[in-house]
Amino acid sequence: MLYKIAHILRDKLSWLWNIIEWMNGVIFYMRYGKRLRAFSFSVVPEGYEIVPIRDIPTDGMVEFFARQPEEAFMYFKPHGFDTGSIKMLQRNKAFLGYVLCDRLNGQIAGYCFNRCFFHGQGFRGRMVDINYRGKGLGTAMNKILNEVGFGIGLRLFETVSKDNIPSYRSAMSASNVKVVKEMPHNELYLEILKG
Repeated sequence: MLYKIAHILRDKLSWLWNIIEWMNGVIFYMRYGKRLRAFSFSVVPEGYEIVPIRDIPTDGMVEFFARQPEEAFMYFKPHGFDTGSIKMLQRNKAFLGYVLCDRLNGQIAGYCFNRCFFHGQGFRGRMVDINYRGKGLGTAMNKILNEVGFGIGLRLFETVSKDNIPSYRSAMSASNVKVVKEMPHNELYLEILKG
């Protein structure tokens, strides 16, 4: 139910969604900020570094999304990909976005996030750059998201389409999951379990 309401607000009443996002970020940071400041990653893939989205130039993020093929967005529409949308995400304290950078050339190899809510839930998502697919980075980013989410005390969720085979396999191989609900269009609403 909350999932449907969130999508209606985001898609049809964006001004109200922006106010709710801001309020959620303030309350979330009051509740989880201390834990976030003390958190450090231990599951970084070899040859890569994890950089918070706040520390990436906005133009770099926009360019990352622009160079992905159209098919990459068939199942991935969690937010806007323009400069204004990225800047809002970078300011949102409840949006725990991270970029996986290739240490060799500094290029963004992947992007992942936990969109968090003050009541203790997070929804994860990820995208692997077209030039880095097939290297296990989607699975690695799921493990990163699990580590930070569970590390600060969140319950984690995700929606994934069984038709999006790489993302579906990545979700299943990186985590223990429970199917909360089967949704239209062959999508699954999953709870990610510790384990």
